[in-house]
Amino acid sequence: MSFSADEIERYARHLVLRDVGGPGQAKLKAARVLVVGAGGLGSPLIQYLAAAGVGALGIVDDDVVSLSNLQRQVLHETPDIGRPKVASAEAAVRRLNPHVEIDLHPTRLTEANARDILRGYDVVADGSDNFATRYTVSDACFYEQKPLVTAALGPFDGALTTIRAHETGPDGRPNPTYRCLFPAPPPPGAVPACAEAGVLGALAGVMGSLMALEVIREVVGFGEGLVGRLLMVDARAMRFETLRYGWDEANPLNGTAKPNPVLGAEGSEASHARHLSGSGPPSLQTGTMQACKREPQNDVPQD
Repeated sequence: MSFSADEIERYARHLVLRDVGGPGQAKLKAARVLVVGAGGLGSPLIQYLAAAGVGALGIVDDDVVSLSNLQRQVLHETPDIGRPKVASAEAAVRRLNPHVEIDLHPTRLTEANARDILRGYDVVADGSDNFATRYTVSDACFYEQKPLVTAALGPFDGALTTIRAHETGPDGRPNPTYRCLFPAPPPPGAVPACAEAGVLGALAGVMGSLMALEVIREVVGFGEGLVGRLLMVDARAMRFETLRYGWDEANPLNGTAKPNPVLGAEGSEASHARHLSGSGPPSLQTGTMQACKREPQNDVPQD
């Protein structure tokens, strides 16, 4: 795949970067990535994927920009208030990189449309803000055999993992599904919504940028990804911790359990991160999370 003179200058720092270079940049240019949610996580994610030269970006969101979004959703600006987020996102991407093809999906992903929408993409990145969508996306990615990068925010914490449940690991066992890590959403009302608990705006930038890094890794292929690993970020202590999790043979996708319908539980960025991190109700800290193994940390000793 060839690059124009403008693209060569634009992507110069990638082209000289070991493990990316020309071949990696060509993979990015050929890639089609679907981003679910153009909010707190989706904003930096979309910006960095566009800047990196991803060939085509699909953006799914059925919401409009509100004033309270602007504290963390940096893709949008004050004049965008009341505008559909997908339209605001499209304008921002076109200003940033005119080489990126943009496909807009101004709708909410459901069991009825998810597989049809994500089928035309190579990688899916989920930054949605409710449990039903997250389970719908993860199930659809399994059936359509698509890699999934998924993250969530809490008030001062975040979590991120990559799912390739349609493949097997080096040990010959299936890779874990999202439902291996979290078998079911918490019951409605079990954890407070973002509007009630709040969220640190800059943390959305950190987690969304990490999502972009993982998507680029999935496309280019360098280093060790987050398949079977949950990256947890504690902004209060500025601590990053990684937990390993494995395949649960009782999960309803590639295990022995019968399929379970997606529950209609609604939540927010904040409440889902509590679900991810196990910091929510005790019932969310059972099951697979107890079997997670912490990886060695290289923390600097404290005085």
